[in-house]
Amino acid sequence: MLPTIQSVHILGIATAVGSAFMIAMRVMGWLGADQTLGQTARRYGPWLTGALWLLLLTGGLLVLAEPPRALDTVSFWLKMALVALVAMVAVVFQRSMRSQEPAWGAGAVPAGVRWTAAATFLVWIAIIILGRLIAYDQIWGRVFPGLKA
Repeated sequence: MLPTIQSVHILGIATAVGSAFMIAMRVMGWLGADQTLGQTARRYGPWLTGALWLLLLTGGLLVLAEPPRALDTVSFWLKMALVALVAMVAVVFQRSMRSQEPAWGAGAVPAGVRWTAAATFLVWIAIIILGRLIAYDQIWGRVFPGLKA
């Protein structure tokens, strides 16, 4: 069962990162110029939200399956901090976009929002790397050195 949950988790990561990438590319004006930012967000936003819920569910199951493997690694806690950061940025972006949609739809996306979009995509890459490093916790060391896996 564990490989199936891991596979679904990886598909969720691909969906979340792909959706975030498409939205970020539209914010930066590099892709999707034939659509407004609002249209792009409405197209990919539900996929991103659904993928985040799927990741929460499957990630929770993975932690329940092998608690010491995840909860005792620095990589896991760094990854969770970055996931929380990305989720908060997504919520703030959605709210800002709704209030600024007419201006942003015309191409007047502030430079700070563009930088945030690029940074968010880089954070997703860090999340993927840290998720992979969970299996190699000896790189960072253990959170609770006396605990045996």
